[in-house]
Amino acid sequence: MQNNMWRCLRWFYIVIPLILAIACRQEPKNPRPHGYFRIDFPEKKYTQYTSNCHYRFEYPVYGRVVDYAGPGTEPCWINIEFPGFGSKIHITYKNVDKNLMSLTEDIRTLAYKHIIKADDIVELPVTYPEKKVYGMIYDIKGNTASSVNFYLTDSSRQFLSGALYFNALPNKDSLAPVISFFHRDIEHLIETFHWE
Repeated sequence: MQNNMWRCLRWFYIVIPLILAIACRQEPKNPRPHGYFRIDFPEKKYTQYTSNCHYRFEYPVYGRVVDYAGPGTEPCWINIEFPGFGSKIHITYKNVDKNLMSLTEDIRTLAYKHIIKADDIVELPVTYPEKKVYGMIYDIKGNTASSVNFYLTDSSRQFLSGALYFNALPNKDSLAPVISFFHRDIEHLIETFHWE
């Protein structure tokens, strides 16, 4: 009888802890990937921008055009601000006076200053001969201060440049949907652009 009792106790002390160890075993915890807030984008609608300057275009109704008031301001410099997204498209205008090559090279240099942090820079030519609108879009991929730079010219008298900026530290993962959203707006601005 005492022998049976020891067998039962041995069974109890060996099997029960083994069952508890298996039942309470936890899977190793992996950290969750970092998530970002969901962004609700407004419907794409555009309105005409006209001024005393020598150009006009359509811009998104969820943006507002304000005169640029920063250092080195010149006439016809504006920002298209998007307060809900902490971003803006900065636009500058210059008259061409035998300096077209210098102006285009300045924008190219500005775009390629991002090469240190950029994953890639894609050049997209702009050509609308019927409107005398020519230029280049620099689509800058990666954690850079500006993700899109562009210039437009009539190749003889007028030159306009623009750049998309965010009031946030560059993070290509969190900004990717917003950059894509505004990239389409910049394309629309260029498609509807006219010299006056």
